[in-house]
Amino acid sequence: MSTSSRKRPAADQEPRVDGGKKRPRYAFGSIYDYEKLESLGEGTYGEVIMARHRRTSKKVAVKWVRGGGDGGHGPPDFRALTREAGCQAACRGHPSIVEILEVVGDAKTGDMFIVMELVAGGQSLREQIYRPLSEDVTRVKMRQLIDAAKKMHGAGIIHRDIKPENVLVGIFGGLKVCDFGAATRQKPAGVPYEDCRVGTMIYTSPEQLSGNRNYGSAVDMWALGCIMAELLGGETLFEAETEKDMLAEMSKLGEQIRTTGKLDLEWFAELSEAGREILMGLLAFCPEERLTAAEALEHRWFSKSSAFA
Repeated sequence: MSTSSRKRPAADQEPRVDGGKKRPRYAFGSIYDYEKLESLGEGTYGEVIMARHRRTSKKVAVKWVRGGGDGGHGPPDFRALTREAGCQAACRGHPSIVEILEVVGDAKTGDMFIVMELVAGGQSLREQIYRPLSEDVTRVKMRQLIDAAKKMHGAGIIHRDIKPENVLVGIFGGLKVCDFGAATRQKPAGVPYEDCRVGTMIYTSPEQLSGNRNYGSAVDMWALGCIMAELLGGETLFEAETEKDMLAEMSKLGEQIRTTGKLDLEWFAELSEAGREILMGLLAFCPEERLTAAEALEHRWFSKSSAFA
């Protein structure tokens, strides 16, 4: 057979070399290029540490991704790892999204790590919500978060776990969305996702709670509506600890909106009409009626002329 007529590997098929062995799919750096400085926090899926690159002396945040071995060590779920890293990499270059730098591994243990920019200050937004914030301060924060959502959705990414714990606050008050562990690439309309209720329950959208796996980027906008209410009220919009209680709380809120056409909560007594429009638009129970990130940013609430509307 001539060279010109040989079949090329299909796009999803790995080329084979060395007697039919698969070529390594990924090439990772080494964790030993970094010096561990201190732990920044630990969660369900791993620990985040502050580290310094040995050659450049640059300080970074390194997320250790738990594996399947003893103590969480060893190779993790590579499909989940590459999905997380890929989703975060797709959103590079936005000032309100934590930048991913590289993925590195430990050749001895099989442990894997995601290296990211270090956010100076390092507090989460959760640590700053201990009292109600003014409408003006809330507007500044929501503009950053909604703009981050616009970037993610424009890149075809759904975060699926936007919450105050996953928003870092810099020393000058700038916000950065982090932790893409639950993120996924958006599927075409009508194609269901494997997982329905992803992320944190009290920020989960009505369509996900109803068991609908054909959702879209609107789930992130619902979560942002919950955060806006939380910033204005100083406490979470929902308090449920079980799925049953969550459904009951959401049903009560939905009934209130249907019968009164508004969120009749004392938290929002002084909220401007424009602010109410944004909040109601983000918390629309029907995902098709919910504001998109682009629509929200064009709303008069974010324009200087309507700062006190």
